[in-house]
Amino acid sequence: MSSDPDAPSDATSTPDASRSGETLLETRGLVKEFGGLVATDDVSIDVKRGERVSIIGPNGAGKSTLINLITRRLEPTRGDILFKGESIVQMEPHQVVQRGISKSFQTASIFPDLTVMENAQIAALAAEHGEFGFNFLTHRDKLTDVHELAEDTLEAVGLLDRAHNDAEDLPYGDKRRLEIGIALAAEPDLLLMDEPTAGMSPEETQATVDLIEEVKEEMGLTFVLVEHDMEIVFSISDRIVVLNRGGVIAEGTPEEIRGDPAVQEAYLGGVEL
Repeated sequence: MSSDPDAPSDATSTPDASRSGETLLETRGLVKEFGGLVATDDVSIDVKRGERVSIIGPNGAGKSTLINLITRRLEPTRGDILFKGESIVQMEPHQVVQRGISKSFQTASIFPDLTVMENAQIAALAAEHGEFGFNFLTHRDKLTDVHELAEDTLEAVGLLDRAHNDAEDLPYGDKRRLEIGIALAAEPDLLLMDEPTAGMSPEETQATVDLIEEVKEEMGLTFVLVEHDMEIVFSISDRIVVLNRGGVIAEGTPEEIRGDPAVQEAYLGGVEL
């Protein structure tokens, strides 16, 4: 960036202002049709760098479809998806990961027959080389970097002390934490989480919420969360986007969403959340 003292003093040209206001992810008029069913209907949202954004809505509102469109597991019927200012609709899923988007799934997606460390190392290798490809002539120092990244990831999710355990032997909550760790090992700019606390006990849920908070504070990670637990959504979100019947019906802070009549009607027939 130019240090010319005569340069315009536009606030958006400063590093801090640029970072705080930068749009990391944007969808423009996103439509996904399955035959005669419209799963997402003209969805336009944006996510700023460093934000914690939750996407909520009744069952069938289009939440998971939207996430799968962003990660390129589904093709949009119409519309565009921009990440870091570049359209990604022509990219393959692994290219999106390389670009900086990771996803944790609705159920734990791990390699159960491998150890916890091996799971993290595979994710780190994928982040380093792409498509899980591997060059066996790679310098040993590169392998050391991958191992260190895997260790750091497991430490971040509280599983380093179980690194040599078989992944299938972990309690369910720890499997979900490992799955989040696998997503983090790609060192993403944006983490998409699809119901990360589904099936967890209250204790496991709280531990996962604490983990999300720690990741946000320590890594400055931007994330988009799909979650049914409104207590979690209201406690950790900077902003909430509400979908119903495929379209956005409300968007705002937790306080604004809690008192929005359209949201109350969509969820509980007008009963306050």
